[in-house]
Amino acid sequence: MAEIPILLLAAGASQRMGKAKQLLPWGEHTLIEHQVRILTRTVSPVLVVLGHLAERMLPLLEKYPVRTCVNKHWEKGMGSSISYGISELEKSFPEAGGALITQLDQPLVTVSHFKQMLGKFEAGLNQIIVSRSASGWEGVPVLFDSSYFEELMGLMGEEGARKIFRSHSGYVKILESSDVLEDLDTPEAYVQLLELYKRGSGSRTP
Repeated sequence: MAEIPILLLAAGASQRMGKAKQLLPWGEHTLIEHQVRILTRTVSPVLVVLGHLAERMLPLLEKYPVRTCVNKHWEKGMGSSISYGISELEKSFPEAGGALITQLDQPLVTVSHFKQMLGKFEAGLNQIIVSRSASGWEGVPVLFDSSYFEELMGLMGEEGARKIFRSHSGYVKILESSDVLEDLDTPEAYVQLLELYKRGSGSRTP
């Protein structure tokens, strides 16, 4: 089975939140630590793309078995971080058969969902595995075959991965998810999702 690294995008400044989402409390940890703890349980290697306030996050991540990289041009937008992250991923994992891209602000996505994505993937078939929420929203987490790395590295500004999987719809496989996939972008969303997490932490499949 080809190695599929996970790329965690955590470089933004969280302007709508008004403070760095990465450092928000989440259970007994910060949000970025929570996400890293989830992802490392998949057993796939994890590469975290930092940017805004990277100097505050690097010490937090030292105790976890992940690699980090800092996008100095994070202010240019999501496309910049995806492009930079994939380029760094290729250097760190030259034999990667694909990459699973996920965002910091989807804290209710479970280990089980990520493992299902990885298990569904077959390298060398140009597959793109896209998550779909119960409400019909489609997007990250998304797993791209390595054949799309060049296109991903060509993203700029605020362009996201959706642009690429929509242009290759014939190769897209959908993974339905009951998890909350919506972005955690505002203080109100943070309070709501944290409450869901607290209520479900005792019964959710991790």
